[in-house]
Amino acid sequence: MTSNRPAYRQVADQLRAAITEGQYVPGAPLPGDKSLAELFTTNRGSVGQAVRLLLAEGYLIRKGRNYAVSPLLHKIRRDANARYTKSFRESAATGTPARGAFDSEVRALGMRALSETTVDRVTPPGFVAELLGVSADEISALARSRRMLADDTPVQLATSYIPGEVAFGSPLEDVDTGAGGMISRLAELGLTQAHISEEINVRPPSTEEIESLQLAEDARVYELVHVAKTAEGRVIEVAVHVMPTHQWTLRYGWEIEPTS
Repeated sequence: MTSNRPAYRQVADQLRAAITEGQYVPGAPLPGDKSLAELFTTNRGSVGQAVRLLLAEGYLIRKGRNYAVSPLLHKIRRDANARYTKSFRESAATGTPARGAFDSEVRALGMRALSETTVDRVTPPGFVAELLGVSADEISALARSRRMLADDTPVQLATSYIPGEVAFGSPLEDVDTGAGGMISRLAELGLTQAHISEEINVRPPSTEEIESLQLAEDARVYELVHVAKTAEGRVIEVAVHVMPTHQWTLRYGWEIEPTS
């Protein structure tokens, strides 16, 4: 430690470089604080600060009482220009059938997409009920809640709300909605999504989100509210996504009307 830069940041810089250069491979255990302090000729306090910084950046994960290199060192690309197309939802980059856009996105990294899904008939939150045009005072919507993983790494929490009159008694109540996921099942019901809007904010995670997504206390998440309408303007899905910012790249594109 020789520069005026804080010692813990110098340790973090060197550890980050060692990870990105492959000296510590994904999933490999990190040496203990004492060993790292000796390696970098510093104290265990600086090592602890460096580790917390790399946890927040997503280079490290907790492994019991110790730490390991994150299995997910490359961000998942959520490309809104492609993910809602039928071909992307139903076929992964490998050409094999996909069970929705998330499956295709994760498989593009050579990883396996998993979802822990619960399906319930619910009284939706007020803002969701208003968007869907359903009651906020009674069970009026289907909620499909997912804890989503890339291999064994949790990467997203998402809850989709669909009007009960559409979803109740339909294949949308199945935990596994098949190839293409729920968007394809809605299309089969004559409710093709034709217009999508998404509002994104960055915020600290809640206590429950820290636990579910295995985050550091000072991590940040995207909260993305997705609203899908039919060509006739009917809102048929409102989804709330929570995604760690260090794990995701969000990509959008649109046409601009010529000015001349």
